[in-house]
Amino acid sequence: MYYAIVFLPLLGFLIAGLGGGSIGARACEYITSGFLVIAAVLSWIAFFLVGFSDAEPFTVPVLRFIQSGGLSVDWAFRIDTLTVVMLVVVNTVSSLVHIYSIGYMHHDPDRPRFFAYLSLFTFAMLMLVTADNLVQMFFGWEGVGLASYLLIGFWYKRPSANAAAIKAFVVNRVGDFGFALGIFGVFVLFGSINLSTVFANAQSFIPAEGAAGGEAVLHFLGYALDRQSALTVVCLLLFMGAMGKSAQVPLHTWLPDAMEGPTPVSALIHAATMVTAGVFMVARLSPLFELSHTALTFVTFIGAFTAFFAATVGLVQNDIKRVIAYSTCSQLGYMFVALGVGAYGAAIFHLFTHAFFKALLFLGSGSVIHAVSDEQDMRKMGGLRTYIPKTYWMMVIGTLALTGVGIPATIIGTAGFFSKDAIIEAAFMGENSFAAAAFVLLVIAAAFTSFYSWRLIFMTFHGEPRASHEVMHHVHESPPVMLVPLYILAAGALFAGAIFYGSFIGEGQAEFWRTSLFTLPDNHILAEIHHSPLWVELCPFFAMLIGLAVAWQYYIRRPELPKQAAANHRILYGFLLNKWYFDEIYDFLLVNPAKRLGYFLWKRGDGWLIDGFGPDGVSARVVDVTNRVIKLQTGYLYHYAFAMLIGVAALITWMMLGSSF
Repeated sequence: MYYAIVFLPLLGFLIAGLGGGSIGARACEYITSGFLVIAAVLSWIAFFLVGFSDAEPFTVPVLRFIQSGGLSVDWAFRIDTLTVVMLVVVNTVSSLVHIYSIGYMHHDPDRPRFFAYLSLFTFAMLMLVTADNLVQMFFGWEGVGLASYLLIGFWYKRPSANAAAIKAFVVNRVGDFGFALGIFGVFVLFGSINLSTVFANAQSFIPAEGAAGGEAVLHFLGYALDRQSALTVVCLLLFMGAMGKSAQVPLHTWLPDAMEGPTPVSALIHAATMVTAGVFMVARLSPLFELSHTALTFVTFIGAFTAFFAATVGLVQNDIKRVIAYSTCSQLGYMFVALGVGAYGAAIFHLFTHAFFKALLFLGSGSVIHAVSDEQDMRKMGGLRTYIPKTYWMMVIGTLALTGVGIPATIIGTAGFFSKDAIIEAAFMGENSFAAAAFVLLVIAAAFTSFYSWRLIFMTFHGEPRASHEVMHHVHESPPVMLVPLYILAAGALFAGAIFYGSFIGEGQAEFWRTSLFTLPDNHILAEIHHSPLWVELCPFFAMLIGLAVAWQYYIRRPELPKQAAANHRILYGFLLNKWYFDEIYDFLLVNPAKRLGYFLWKRGDGWLIDGFGPDGVSARVVDVTNRVIKLQTGYLYHYAFAMLIGVAALITWMMLGSSF
């Protein structure tokens, strides 16, 4: 069963990628989508078999991978609760995206290539989440990076798509460099990159308090590090990879530009696969992170700051997909805060629920874009509620889940209500030095999330139509092949939180997670969040109401207020609209100096120095010599006779002088 779950997407990629021209686009759509549906069904079966039974974690061997000296790497699937949760998330969303794409990409001539890329992306993610060792995880990690580059730049004839794909690829390589160094560090410290071996030795790696253990075990950047410091450095390097893949500040700049790909790509990348890889990796390596208080505090800080930063930027964006993209960035920050305070179950629970409502919002926005002739600017929409009512209600459901609508202290609420509120409560109960500040930032981000989410709904679907008469004349509801995936995701967005709350973070969490998520015996965060003060539980609820009320005031009751606010606060508005000027700062500090250095090395180093004094210089001197030599060949007989006479005279002179000596 597990072989089928992992390798069916790979088989679909090979069939569509190599035989797409022979079997046709329609066959590629059905084959790849059918394989993903089968994989999704099998993933749900595995989820209930592993997560809701007493079965111990086990491995499924595939083949011998690497054997070099002391390094032994076998390709095997690590099957435990965390793995099957990720299998459900990845394959469910991917299968629905495949089906949705049949309608969305109906007129694209390169559909076989598109569906092949989707299946390759899914296979790479499955390799990552089933990894039994860090080398296999890195293999899937880089495979996801490659597939994302191909999908973001799918419309390669658009310069903006190519630029976005390159940007995503380069920024992720920065994070991946740290991830690779972290893997090397794990091997140096533990002598293995096999997860079971590393976890078994992790507890005894840090010496007991008061015991001798100050000897250096790792040298990094000229520093000799003892065991505790070395483990902290390794965890920070591993988290650097997570920052790139999961778009955390300062490696977040690629995420909004990834909107240049087709909308189904946005749903796949932002909802369930690539951006959640970093969250999964930190959760998987929780036995290491739990032993470094400094690393967990840093994770909390980055997550909280990213959640706040992305929420502020989302307030003023006008591209419908970019608003949802910054929402993704913000929600990932929530997940990292949960990881940082040790509430690993809450982080994965939010990852699980977020996949449903964020995929719903992205695919719903694709349905809107499909209806309004590929327009993405919300300022050119409005009044679509009566034209595409099914899409409208699906987007409303996704917004209700994202903003966490529910009744505090009850079991009545959407998926986001259960998972996001649990993270906010975990931040309040957290014990690291940044947990309290993280709680404040997350509550503020919750208010901003509510505002920009309802702003999207009001600008897109309410008010008077702002599109041209021609565009409004062609507005139409999406076909069933696009709407059915929305209905399924809407069900998850509404009910997944209530159904799985008890297992993920409730009374049954210990039996559900067992050993797949590690916490120290004195880490009671998930138990304590059920006893948080009532005012803490009410904070996200009132934040949600405040955001909704302000959005209603600005975009329904008095729609002239946004322009007035922007005019009265030009500096702040420009600051947020330009995304805190991160791109401009990077251009000034990194990109432009690198370009100038490259241009200098190209023109002066390579052109003038190396080529000028090397191949080009030598060839030029040869040409100079030959140009002078060929002047000796004039073609006149008397010139040659004269030269011969001169030569004979010179020879006779030399012989006479030689004999005289």
